[in-house]
Amino acid sequence: MSDALTLDAPSGLLDAVRDAVRLPAGARVVAAMSGGVDSTVTAALLARAGYDVVGVTLQLYDHGAALQKKGACCAGQDIHDARTAAEAIGIPHYVLDYESRFREAVIEEFADAYLRGETPIPCIRCNQTVKFRDLLDVSRDLSAAAMATGHYVRRRLGPNGPELHRATDANRDQSWFLFATTAQQLADLRFPLGDLPKPLVRQAAAELSLGVADKPDSQDICFVPQGRYTDVIDKLRPEGAVPGEIVHMDGRVLGAHEGVTRYTIGQRRGLNVAVGDPLFVTRIDARTRQVIVGPREALLTTALTLKETNWLGDAATIDAACDAGLPVLARVRSTREPVPGRLAWIDGDPSVTFDGSEEGVAPGQACVLYDPAEPTRVLGGGFIASAVRQDVR
Repeated sequence: MSDALTLDAPSGLLDAVRDAVRLPAGARVVAAMSGGVDSTVTAALLARAGYDVVGVTLQLYDHGAALQKKGACCAGQDIHDARTAAEAIGIPHYVLDYESRFREAVIEEFADAYLRGETPIPCIRCNQTVKFRDLLDVSRDLSAAAMATGHYVRRRLGPNGPELHRATDANRDQSWFLFATTAQQLADLRFPLGDLPKPLVRQAAAELSLGVADKPDSQDICFVPQGRYTDVIDKLRPEGAVPGEIVHMDGRVLGAHEGVTRYTIGQRRGLNVAVGDPLFVTRIDARTRQVIVGPREALLTTALTLKETNWLGDAATIDAACDAGLPVLARVRSTREPVPGRLAWIDGDPSVTFDGSEEGVAPGQACVLYDPAEPTRVLGGGFIASAVRQDVR
């Protein structure tokens, strides 16, 4: 191990890492290194805990473009930071060019989703595809026993195999973004930071003399320059900027818009229409290019349907859980706590019926399901296909 790591991590911290990894000393573990503090500390602690660590970083988009954007990941300065950290830790490090895969699986899907009138979550797509599916293949090719990431989520061994749980630090929990992790993937994944608070992770980075100890966390969407997502969509799918009508849910045409890709469900600002009471986007009809607006209460949702589901619960399948009307806690936004409901069927599609009503439900977003009997446990979830709105007279 490099002399650059002059201080020992606290033994309790290393014990927590070993407990999360649950592999014998010397086992090979691939550490996914994005260049940020979390993944760097993960790699360093794994090495300190006695594992044979191999760092892997994915280049996901153009280096030059990434250098112009602060708070990005997986390109430019971050690749340099990952390489420098791996050298300091004393582990081998590889950079893999996944730019074309990332463009197809994440960036183009992001643009297409907005074109369909949806509100996508590219971070989930990235975890679901290049970061877990493809990178796990690389991990297996390197004969690793597991792959570790710096995500704040926990993997626990339950009576039926590995389970996915929310992080101990609720403020850092990333389980909503990882709902699409399959049971097969979970068998090979490890999350050493799941039981740790973020301040302790930064403290560990400082004690281990890692250069990223004070590096800011990545923010916003990594491939969106200056935070204007419409710039990406306009370039890839210019047809999204075709004008259309802004229509009140009662049928009145209130104005015009410059493209459905400019709007998301629940949006209030930027409508440029006035009828007295505040109006919100309640639905986007991409086929007719209409943006439908109404009062805030029209956003209240009693049920939703799911597509592209993933199941991690004890029932054999999500279909079986729907047949049984399984009680769940459903979370429709990463910043919102789960609310009670039940799995069911609506027109032949897996669905969640809320015990009450929920606001901010948008097609394309994720609905992540947790176990009411053990609220930290992720049962799975899916992408929201449609919402059943509360009747507004």
